[in-house]
Amino acid sequence: MHWSGIIIGIIAFLIIGLFHPIVIRIWPVFLILGLICCISSLFLSQIILSGSLAVLGCAMLWSVIELKEQAERVRKGWFPANPKHIKKEHDKKE
Repeated sequence: MHWSGIIIGIIAFLIIGLFHPIVIRIWPVFLILGLICCISSLFLSQIILSGSLAVLGCAMLWSVIELKEQAERVRKGWFPANPKHIKKEHDKKE
């Protein structure tokens, strides 16, 4: 029996769970780290570590994309803006 796939699946589930509530303010860091993780995973021979690093990298890259898409959805009025973010944006303009 091979457990590698289920272990990577559990790790992916945990990574996605951790990234879900994160509000990303420093998206360039996530972009760089995501690329580093994905590229690094190509050079690891241990399948669980390689797969987990790839999942982490892809989750970071997805977070950057999702952050930008969510801002666009709020701008279009499809979703309500976070009141905390509205206040911060208002403070920046003053």
